[in-house]
Amino acid sequence: MDQLVLFVTLGFGVGSVYAVIASSLVAVHAATGVLNFAQGSIALWGVWVAAELGTTGTLVLPLGSVALVDGPAPALLAVVVGVLSSAVVALLTHLLVMRPLRSAPVLSQVVASVGVMLLVVSLVPLRFDTTGAVASPILPSGTVELLGAQVAVADLIVLALALVMAAVLAAYFRFTRWGTATRASAEDETALRLTGWSPDRLAALVWFATGALTGLVAIVASPSIGLDPISYTFYVLPGLAAALVARLRSILLAAAAGLAIGVFQSLLLMMSTYDFWPIWAQAGFGDTLPFLLVMVALFVFGKAIPERGGVQSARMPPVRPPRTRPVLALVVVASTFAAVLLTEGGWRFGVVTSVIMMLIALSLVLLTGYLGQISLAAMAFAGTGGFLLSRVTTEWGVPFPLSLVIPALAATVLGVVVGIPALRIRGAHLAVVTLAGALAIQTFVFGNPAFTPFEGNQIQDPSLFGMSLAVRNGTVLTTTSFAVMVLVVVGLLTWATARLMRGRTGRAFLAIRSNERAAASVGIDVAGTKLLGFAFSAFLAGVGGCLIGYSRSQLSVESFTVFVGLTLLCTVYVAGITSLAGAVVAGLLAPLGVLATFLEGTLGVGHLYSLIAALALVITAVLNPVGITGSVRHASEHLIDRRNARATS
Repeated sequence: MDQLVLFVTLGFGVGSVYAVIASSLVAVHAATGVLNFAQGSIALWGVWVAAELGTTGTLVLPLGSVALVDGPAPALLAVVVGVLSSAVVALLTHLLVMRPLRSAPVLSQVVASVGVMLLVVSLVPLRFDTTGAVASPILPSGTVELLGAQVAVADLIVLALALVMAAVLAAYFRFTRWGTATRASAEDETALRLTGWSPDRLAALVWFATGALTGLVAIVASPSIGLDPISYTFYVLPGLAAALVARLRSILLAAAAGLAIGVFQSLLLMMSTYDFWPIWAQAGFGDTLPFLLVMVALFVFGKAIPERGGVQSARMPPVRPPRTRPVLALVVVASTFAAVLLTEGGWRFGVVTSVIMMLIALSLVLLTGYLGQISLAAMAFAGTGGFLLSRVTTEWGVPFPLSLVIPALAATVLGVVVGIPALRIRGAHLAVVTLAGALAIQTFVFGNPAFTPFEGNQIQDPSLFGMSLAVRNGTVLTTTSFAVMVLVVVGLLTWATARLMRGRTGRAFLAIRSNERAAASVGIDVAGTKLLGFAFSAFLAGVGGCLIGYSRSQLSVESFTVFVGLTLLCTVYVAGITSLAGAVVAGLLAPLGVLATFLEGTLGVGHLYSLIAALALVITAVLNPVGITGSVRHASEHLIDRRNARATS
């Protein structure tokens, strides 16, 4: 009994953070209709500001720093400044990013929110020393006896603080004129403006308050739950799960659900120490809980989860089916082949990696750009292909090219499973499901020795008709034969994808993207077409993951993390998520590709790559949602129209 009580109370710390994040998500959604994927990162910045103040007395800013006191700052000062830092980050996120996108497509809002999340988590290691950092104690360090177990006083205080913060938010919306007006804005902003209220100011107040409250609970809990930047960033997923369980309506219910998730994860950790617990469930099993809760909540409550009212959403960026341009295609292939022949070492590896990443980017263009299904799980599908490639080549002895097909088909099955929720949900809610699924796959499958124990995940080099296609030969980092093999595989799949986009299936994709009900009314099988889109997209990503595996000869979970997938989303959106050309440009911009090689090898600023990608994503989402290729197309069409006008005048 005492062990049970101990593990329940150990879950109070992280559960309290989940609770306040869930409460804040419900409040922000009520005020602006946005699901803020950056809520955990907003708390992360305040946590590190407070920790640095408590250690050195220095206030670290995104640019520059200020020495507030000599030596470690008092705990109260560190907490106050950290809370204000989180509040300011939240307010700036609203004013500079989300408010300009208030009438933008859901895709733009999701990627902008993800961009802010990546921006903060990329900035923290650059501005703070994250190696072995420990937060200074803030709360009393004693214990009290509870049902026979010694429970930390700090955990109980954090729990009480989180519940009080949730109660304060709920009381604001329920009992104050400002809160009532904020709830009214979710129903009809236009009518609220006619009564003299400003929805923008009300929303800014909620963003500022939720940033402060989230920062406060996270800061006081940080000495017990640690300072890992990755963990804080993804605390938003249990928070989102709790908010969806509360149907994005009840702040108190969301807080209770968040606390319950934290406690249940702690109990799962306790059970994993027992002999009866299966070995395969000892690593990462608790991280699958938010994914399962999100799935259940959206399937059960689905239609009852509110949408934002009062603002007419803009249409997604226009899509044009790819045209047959054999000359242009030959020029691109010839240029890529020439780049392979004229480069060596790291540059050739960068070129080949760009070609591979272009294929995974193409899977996002197909699924999100053409079919309109917001997926954040592309690298999970790629990782499935890559890790299974290790088994089929080392244990089963499957030869190339069949060794590409089998893992890609497994990724296809996973894509269909992840895509099943798309039959009932869409938009930001689907993004939540796919992000939670990607993190669950990363931690529970890729990072689980029970599933990926294959001697460092070694991969046998490919060969065809006795000719070696190995990526390395002696001191040659990337052989010409391997590069040509990659070009052929990616070229054939790109051609097949273009054919699909130009045909009936592609037109069905665009019809569903535009209006699902209208598509169904003309005889399109919406459910089947959606699952086909997820399947084909996952197949492309799975082949890409296999090529990544062949290019490295062995794999680790770091090759397919959620952050790599989100960074790839950044590059695809910046390049243009609605065109094949966007996938090509995204490959050049992708992690470890040509741009990353240039930043690292030529400019020596490769450590800034993630920050640059995240900043570019935010700017693109706000100012240029059609991306680079869309802007180039618009500019060329404008020049052609002007030239035609002059010719006819």
